[in-house]
Amino acid sequence: MTQYVTLEDAKHQPFWRRPVALLFLMALAMPIAFNTWSALLNNFVIEVAAFDGSDIGLLHTVREIPGFLAVGVIALILFVREQVLGLVSLVLLGVATALTAWFPSMGGILTITMLSSIGFHYYETVNQSLQLQWLKIEDAPRMIGWLMAAGSAATLVAYLAIMGLWETLSLSYNIVYLIGGGVTAVIALVALVAYPQFEAPTPQIKKMVLRKRYWLYYALQFMSGARRQIFVVFAGFMMVERFGFDVHEITMLYLINLIANMIFAPLMGRAVGFFGERRTLSFEYIGLIMVFLAYGGVYYLGWGVVVAATLYVLDHMFFALALALKTYFQKIADPADIAPTAAVAFTINHIAAVFLPVGLGLLWLISPAAVFFLAAGMALVSLLLSLMIPRHPVPGHETIFSNPLPAPAE
Repeated sequence: MTQYVTLEDAKHQPFWRRPVALLFLMALAMPIAFNTWSALLNNFVIEVAAFDGSDIGLLHTVREIPGFLAVGVIALILFVREQVLGLVSLVLLGVATALTAWFPSMGGILTITMLSSIGFHYYETVNQSLQLQWLKIEDAPRMIGWLMAAGSAATLVAYLAIMGLWETLSLSYNIVYLIGGGVTAVIALVALVAYPQFEAPTPQIKKMVLRKRYWLYYALQFMSGARRQIFVVFAGFMMVERFGFDVHEITMLYLINLIANMIFAPLMGRAVGFFGERRTLSFEYIGLIMVFLAYGGVYYLGWGVVVAATLYVLDHMFFALALALKTYFQKIADPADIAPTAAVAFTINHIAAVFLPVGLGLLWLISPAAVFFLAAGMALVSLLLSLMIPRHPVPGHETIFSNPLPAPAE
């Protein structure tokens, strides 16, 4: 029989059955499947399906379609609780990842990628909503930083296994995908059974919510999604195509990213709490402008693999500061808007993701450096938008142009 527990009553549960413990468990589970898939992807599609730049762009466009349709979560939560939907989505991500190597053709890879992407994006939409509902505003930056660190720690174990055993045991893509995806699916199934259903104090609106006073948040989400595509699609692809990285070498690069995240993500969470969202996001975007310009220099100036790998790590670290976008919205939102706005924001975040990978994949064939210079321009737009965030955002004071006094939601 399903047990329903309010957040207040959950404080009397054993620590491992409290909401924050479930958030940490999900934070551990998701990256195992997703990052196992990511670590092997570029080598898998090049070696098995002979992908080129346009093919990898098409793959990532297909992968991002469920993110564009994340607004469908609003319809699903009419019938399914967010907590259940998040865990079921994790199961789908794990199972689809486990079966990836069973479909080594272009059509097969696109199909299984679509299924795993539905699981990933619907989980991420619900997870963001649950974090903002279950965590107190004053604790959110610090706790989200620790959740990011936990995810990095889980992925670290997976990457160490891939790096250490790939050549030693002559592992196949099939075995690694089966293990990585299977672990995530099992953890999600256990969480479905072991945890009660937690109820936040404010019921969520179960329809699409678009408010004029959230316009800056929407704009930042759109630019974040556009920028992120260039990093996710082409930064790793560059390391394999231009510098010939093998599976264990690209995994080593990811491993460095993870260690950096484990160390700095909690510090970044504290930085957001101390400096505020405007300053931390501005710092992120300035750093990304320099990194993307330097990526272009790798092609135009012939900078070597060490420079490219260093930029890759810095790129990943700067993106971790995006947690400030979550806490900015938490501060300006009507508590009842969190779930529907999380779905709308995910859709906005993925608008560019549907067409950018294909278009930039074609541009990549002409000039890889131009792709990264375009990304620098996107980061500059994000910087200008971030300067519109007030030092102390609250409802009614969402931007520097709005009334500085708190005002009721529309």
